[in-house]
Amino acid sequence: MVSDRRVGYLRALERELGARGLVARVVRTRSGPAFLRVVNPAAASLAEDVTCAPAPETRDHYFWWSWGERMHRVDDVGGAAGKLAHVLQPLDREMRPAGRP
Repeated sequence: MVSDRRVGYLRALERELGARGLVARVVRTRSGPAFLRVVNPAAASLAEDVTCAPAPETRDHYFWWSWGERMHRVDDVGGAAGKLAHVLQPLDREMRPAGRP
């Protein structure tokens, strides 16, 4: 089944993100495709939902950002995890606007 294959890709990314200290869980719904909910436990407001699907012009599967942009090929889980870890990093104190803690 196609969705099982996609869930397998999401689970592989879930494991890789866990090794990097992020919390990730595959979520299966009754009405839509499965997705991976990723949260930075050090800053819970930093979160992302990742889906998995083939690109329209090919059969190759990709991970997709929640806003519908292609993120990374599923055959490079480390690369996808690196992108997510980067996006879910809190800003350094030096980079915050003046007057903000």
